[in-house]
Amino acid sequence: MLECRSCGATYESGPDEPWRCECGHALDFAESPVPDTDEPDVARQRGLWAFADFLPVGPEVTLGEGWTPVTESAEWDAQFKLDYVFPSGSYKDRGAALTLSRAAELGVERVVEDSSGNAGAAIAQYAARAGVDADIYVPADAKQSKLDAIEAAGATPVRIEGSRQDVTDACVRRVEQRSTEWSSGDEPRDEAVGDEAWYASHAWNPAFYAGTETFAYELAAQRDWAVPDAVVLPLGHGTLFLGAYRGFQKLRDAGWTDDVPRLLGVQAAGVAPVVEERHGEAAAGANDAADGIQIREPARLDQLLAAIGETDGDAIACGESETEAALSALHERGFYVEPTSAVAVAGLEAYRENGTLDGGEDVVVALTGSGLKAD
Repeated sequence: MLECRSCGATYESGPDEPWRCECGHALDFAESPVPDTDEPDVARQRGLWAFADFLPVGPEVTLGEGWTPVTESAEWDAQFKLDYVFPSGSYKDRGAALTLSRAAELGVERVVEDSSGNAGAAIAQYAARAGVDADIYVPADAKQSKLDAIEAAGATPVRIEGSRQDVTDACVRRVEQRSTEWSSGDEPRDEAVGDEAWYASHAWNPAFYAGTETFAYELAAQRDWAVPDAVVLPLGHGTLFLGAYRGFQKLRDAGWTDDVPRLLGVQAAGVAPVVEERHGEAAAGANDAADGIQIREPARLDQLLAAIGETDGDAIACGESETEAALSALHERGFYVEPTSAVAVAGLEAYRENGTLDGGEDVVVALTGSGLKAD
């Protein structure tokens, strides 16, 4: 069962389920499993499904993902969780594994997704693992390394001219069957799209967020069930941010941990809608380096704002120069990440400079995407 946490509507689960509520809000699973024991007992060899009692989807599709390292970084007086070492090179594998597992459970034959790169590569890779066809809608200027990853997995990149929102709009039209003519690369597709296209959206599909909850479960387990004071994460659609919030909530509710850390998001200057909502003004400047979080209309903006408010968190925007400086510093210290990962480290420094963090807190920073896909 799916539910809308805005208007309260419910929908039966199935391959023909809506991808969003009639009111326009995103849908979530109606039941949120929480273990009935306060004694943590996890089998690490099960990967993400070491936390199966928290997850609404079984391990139908997996590449053995999960349990990314947590590394001390004296240079930044913080811990880094290295979510860029997943099979496809980004944390998006957390959500892709759960999303394609759910697609497999439902008997879906074709999925579609819109992405600037990492989510598309992850969905493509796990679709290949599931034996499911995939069409990935991408910006026409998407990085070739990410297009190569999509095509190597046998998925079809559908290039869309215009903004990142134009890419989403085109994919949504596909899902809603409002058009019968699409282009993939230079080749026209004149046939009707059919009704088999299931929206495996990292922004809208509730299974994706169930997957990103595992960030919190793993981090707590790796720290002997002591959560940090704060977690700093890049913030675009907020898939990792919101997943982490829900995961930490469930751990606390299950009695496995005592608290939920402050969640501190970092957006790209010039494209920072969460910052604008919280602070009432646009973030000046631009940050084209952090292309993975160039999201002007997050699908779950209200939920992101609630998560920030309920954890005494915040959101700030960082510019391109700060991001590139952080990227260079990370590379020099052995962390080969892409620029959108570096924005979180730039944000950590900014949060300390503005007094949000005073320097004495126990802080974890998520490093989310590999530098191998940055060119």
